[in-house]
Order: sequence, then structure tokens, then C-alpha cells
Amino acid sequence: MAAPPDPGTDRLVRADGAVVVPPGIANEVLRALVRDLTTRVRTDGGEVSPGVRQLLWALQDAAQHPARTAPSSAHGTAAPAAATVELTAHEAAALMGCSTEYARRLARTGRVLARRAGPAWLINRQALDAYRRGTAA
Repeated sequence: MAAPPDPGTDRLVRADGAVVVPPGIANEVLRALVRDLTTRVRTDGGEVSPGVRQLLWALQDAAQHPARTAPSSAHGTAAPAAATVELTAHEAAALMGCSTEYARRLARTGRVLARRAGPAWLINRQALDAYRRGTAA
């Protein structure tokens, strides 16, 4: 028989079913997920889905920059931000038909809007499309 839910969980679950991870525990959640996923990938040789990868990068970003999220209430939930699509340098390179290093160089030099997420560059899809069209981002 499962234990009854903690009464504090109500403030962490949104109406749409999304779960809010408070910035103060993002690093702990990230470590637990990475440890479990690493074990699973080593065991079955599989790969994590792009959605899981995106969640891990978001947790890492929240853990490194907790002040970046502006809480909208005492519960630590952040106001929803505009959705952006980010690609890894490898994915951007595949779209452009160039090397991964060239895509990283575009990010490093600021020719496309991008950000560091640990060792990887995440490149804004709209900025990449604008670069490919030769228009300003």
C-alpha cells in the first residue's frame, strides 16, 4: 500500500500536470536523474530521449543560476516563459550540413544566439534559421 501524498505536493503540481522543481533542489534532482540514467544506459545500451536531455539541461541551468527564475509566488513557481527551441551544436550542424565545430564556433562568436549548458552549446533554433537565411536574428 502506497504512503499518502505529502500535503506540500499540491504547490509543486500545476493544473496542466507539469511538476515544478524548486531551484534549491534542482541540483539534487539532477544528480539523482543522471545517476539513474547513466546506470540504465550502461545496462541496456540505450539512449535517453531528446525530451529527457532537455529536462536535464534545464535542471542544470536552474541549479547553476537559481536567481534567473523569478518566482511568482511564495511557493517558488516561476512565471511561464515564452517557449524556445534549442538545438545542440551537433543537431545544428546536421541541419546546416557543416561540422559540429563550425556550429560551436558560430555559437562561441555570437553569430547565432546560443548558451552554454555544461560542456555543450545550445543554439536557438530561430536564430539559426535567421543565420541560414542571411537575415538578422
